[in-house]
Amino acid sequence: MSDDELFAQMKKELFSAVIGDVMDKMGFLHQFLPPQIQPLRADMILVGRAMPVLEADCYNESSENLNNPVMSKPFGLMLEALDDLKKNEVYICTGSSPTYALWGELMSSRAMQCGAMGTVVDGYSRDTKGILKLDFPTFSYGSYAQDQGPRGKVIDFRVPIEIQGVRIEPGDIVFGDIDGVCIIPQKIEKNVIEAALEKAKGEKVVQRAIENGMPAVEAFKKYGIM
Repeated sequence: MSDDELFAQMKKELFSAVIGDVMDKMGFLHQFLPPQIQPLRADMILVGRAMPVLEADCYNESSENLNNPVMSKPFGLMLEALDDLKKNEVYICTGSSPTYALWGELMSSRAMQCGAMGTVVDGYSRDTKGILKLDFPTFSYGSYAQDQGPRGKVIDFRVPIEIQGVRIEPGDIVFGDIDGVCIIPQKIEKNVIEAALEKAKGEKVVQRAIENGMPAVEAFKKYGIM
């Protein structure tokens, strides 16, 4: 199954809770990003492969004679990271303090041109009306207009990152919906997705049983799902 087919099926049949439950059972207990990372609109669903981006705070938009040439560029490597996005990827960024916006409307437009599936930022986003009009899946702490220009720079991309103890490697699957964002490591993605699809089907069976009057204790004893 191609990524196009896989992600379409996941978007249609899965949700973050069932994926998280399956990874818990497999011993991967810390795969959810912090709960303050939420979709800009409740019905947004995101699934794609991680393109991790590392941001750092700075205190000048551009300066000369710095030891690190990246720091002399406005936004650092942000524009290069944007242009490097590939089809079905997710721009996922962390590393800075949550005091300014890490994503906006123009970034969304460029990401869409590259075929990206969405973005997840460990901080704020801005240009909310524009992003919603584009219908680009964006997960952040919420809306805050203060710009990253004089405050933050991308210092690297396509490198492993961590968000509150959750490690994200390039190519890991990122799944997000109204209940949160979880990371599926590449090395277990096949087993996780197969088990999650099976559990999602099982939950529908249990739902019907409960709606028909079966007590919760009996339902769990019979199906092992709740």
